[in-house]
Amino acid sequence: MRLSGIDRALAALACLAGLLGVALSAAAAHIPGADSLKTAAQFLLFHAPAILALIGLGAAGLARPTLARAAAGLLVVGLILFCGDLAVRTWLQHPLFPMAAPTGGFALMGGWLFGMLCALVPGRQRT
Repeated sequence: MRLSGIDRALAALACLAGLLGVALSAAAAHIPGADSLKTAAQFLLFHAPAILALIGLGAAGLARPTLARAAAGLLVVGLILFCGDLAVRTWLQHPLFPMAAPTGGFALMGGWLFGMLCALVPGRQRT
């Protein structure tokens, strides 16, 4: 089982999400009223292993690699927009851009939908 460059990049981004989730959890513990940072941290920490699992399923042939990459990519984009918007709102007191969080939320839901397709559409049999 070899990971493609895209798979490696997505795995690295998943690990970055985990790292940022821990960092935001720590920051939220020290900033009074930082509920948005807590939410962002939770989203990052919940989705990081899901991204890694999707990449692993695709690389192992248990899911279609293109579906797994699409699902993981949507989760990454969703995290950037949703969690990025929450963090920017907390620290800079303005949104990342209008509708960033809802757009990120829809991307996250799309990622989970594609993840469901990974489970329903069998991987290609290797001969």
